[in-house]
Amino acid sequence: MSALLRVVIADDHPLYRDGLRIVLSSSGVAEVVGEASNGAQAVALAAELVPDVVVMDLRMPEINGIDATRQIAGRHSETAVLVLTMFEDDDSVFAAMRAGARGYVLKGADKADIVRAVQAVASAELIFGPGIADRVMRYFASAREGGLLPPFPGLTEREREVLELIAGGQGNQVIARRLVLSPKTVRNHVSNIFAKLQVADRAQAIVRAREAGLGEGNRPPQL
Repeated sequence: MSALLRVVIADDHPLYRDGLRIVLSSSGVAEVVGEASNGAQAVALAAELVPDVVVMDLRMPEINGIDATRQIAGRHSETAVLVLTMFEDDDSVFAAMRAGARGYVLKGADKADIVRAVQAVASAELIFGPGIADRVMRYFASAREGGLLPPFPGLTEREREVLELIAGGQGNQVIARRLVLSPKTVRNHVSNIFAKLQVADRAQAIVRAREAGLGEGNRPPQL
């Protein structure tokens, strides 16, 4: 039997946390290891427990869900953030994705859809609720037509920074020093990048990145 996914719930409504805990705990695929009522607690629990997934509401006291997501995604690449919220406006959706969320689902989603979303982001997949997915596809289509879409939009900002340095020929130790990260965190970022780019090793990642124009300013001098 495979291990259960370890999940932290971050939502400032106790009744919703209770209901979601029951849904996830009874699913047979996840266990709730912590609950946060604000963004600061979510960040602290992510650091303390290192869960597989943080299910994050957006509008919370102390630190909002966007900023909490950005901190968790930047510091703990092994933890995926799934936004579960009632807000479906474009600003909220794209702010969450830029912050590093791997999924965005509305609170009205079916219980089974929420469980599937937790499983998906834990496997380094990107997932959106039906209405959100349509909006994201339209955005990327229009951005691609206008030449505004950056390469590898599925990467978080931190993963893009790491890939830029990989493309410039830098090793993990140098990347760790440049970005002030632990070697373990860098290795996790590299692993996520390989999965998202669907490459097997560093050499293939460098080829893909340089084809997209990354790493030009970071290449080591030729001897």
